[in-house]
Amino acid sequence: MTRAMEMPRVQECAVRSCAYNHTNDCHAFAITIGSSDHAHCHTFIEAPVRGGIEQINAQVGACQRADCQHNSDLECHAPAITVGPRTDLADCQTYVSR
Repeated sequence: MTRAMEMPRVQECAVRSCAYNHTNDCHAFAITIGSSDHAHCHTFIEAPVRGGIEQINAQVGACQRADCQHNSDLECHAPAITVGPRTDLADCQTYVSR
């Protein structure tokens, strides 16, 4: 089991329109990655206000992409991830298919 202190950090988020993005840092407490067809950030929300917790950088709380080489039991084990445009505007760029 992954402990909270071991959860991978969102090292960078290039999705400037996301409400959790403050100067390329994600300030959601934790994000969820995954979609049936690609590694989408499900925490992405486009809004005119900024949200999240300013004092923290987001962690990967869950990853639904069991086919990623960093995924074990739906937990991400990459040292850190980057979020940005790939298939959609907000995708995990660290995703690597097995």
